[in-house]
Amino acid sequence: MKRSFTIFIMLIVFLLFTTGCWNRRELNELAITLAIGLDSTKDGQYLVTTQVVNPGELPTVKDGGGSGGSPTIIYQAKGKTVFEAIRKMTKESPRKIYPSHLRILVIGESLAKKGIGKPLDLLSRDWELRSDFYIVVAKGMRAAEILKVPTSLEKIPANQIFEALKVSDTAWAATSFVQLDDLIADIVSEGKQPVLTGIQTDIKGDEETSLSKQNVEMIDPPASLKLQELAVFNDDKLVGWLNEKQSGTYNVITNKEKSTVVNITCPKGGIAVYEVKSSNTEMKGKIKNGKPEIDLNIRVEGNLGEVECPIDLTKTKTIEKLEKIFEKESKKLFINSIKQVQENDKVDIFGFGEAIHRADPEAWKKLKKDWDKNFEHVPVNIKVQGKIRNVGTVGNSFLEEIE
Repeated sequence: MKRSFTIFIMLIVFLLFTTGCWNRRELNELAITLAIGLDSTKDGQYLVTTQVVNPGELPTVKDGGGSGGSPTIIYQAKGKTVFEAIRKMTKESPRKIYPSHLRILVIGESLAKKGIGKPLDLLSRDWELRSDFYIVVAKGMRAAEILKVPTSLEKIPANQIFEALKVSDTAWAATSFVQLDDLIADIVSEGKQPVLTGIQTDIKGDEETSLSKQNVEMIDPPASLKLQELAVFNDDKLVGWLNEKQSGTYNVITNKEKSTVVNITCPKGGIAVYEVKSSNTEMKGKIKNGKPEIDLNIRVEGNLGEVECPIDLTKTKTIEKLEKIFEKESKKLFINSIKQVQENDKVDIFGFGEAIHRADPEAWKKLKKDWDKNFEHVPVNIKVQGKIRNVGTVGNSFLEEIE
């Protein structure tokens, strides 16, 4: 009896310390937010746009779809801070904005030019947010305009942007996905400046029709979202845009290139396409005669993806010639792109400063105070090694027989 009473008391004490899911939230009380847009207003406030899932319009296994309405809803509010604007949305939204499943953050160009450090503080501090969402800049427009474009292939626009960025990052070297932790690390770094991929809305014809449900019912939608090249930042402020070649060079040098295609000139004219399957860049900094220098050793491997010229691929010498041409043309491209960034943007997006810091910490202490000015004149020595591993399932092109 005494033992049973003791167990009973222990159970009561245990239950007192068992609170259950004290912070539980029901799904029907939350507005699941997959995309957020940040813009600045003329009166110095933030315009925050959220793209919220409309669960009643998402397709299900049981009924195959909703009632034909939009799968997402847009809520907007202004505030002196991003947090204030999000809370103000409850005046319109019947559910609390819940960003734990955020996939895309879009920053308007005007806000990016003023500085993104302050609004990023909330996103890094809020315990309801994971940091694995992608961040892009709306090139030449507001973020709100991006989030209002309906999409067809992916019913939820945020998912389309997310997947397009992920696919483009693995197949085309001129784009790159950036997550919150990486962006903040580059902003606070003393030897490397951040970049973000741009995005634009392409609207053909009547805007009202293009942004309506009719847009997703057409084979050739009048409104579409397109990824652009990379935006260059100096600390947290947008200072310029890279072109396609410069964007590709950035990804190669920073080891973010996964795959891409490069047109190379054939020995006797015409074009062959080199499909990059892997690349690796070894960057070394050094101090030579009291001045910083950078050595880049770039190794690339790939296949011939297309041949539009008269060459004999059965001969080893032909492959070697194509490799040399690729190396020569790539080196020239990289040198020109780096010089353009040094002369035009004048900010170190490549991480040359970090390389100098690793090589000679004492020299870096003196250089880092005026690194932007030093970066403009840093000599870059480049060596490119290209290998062709495969020429495809056929030998010489059948185009020779046509000619």
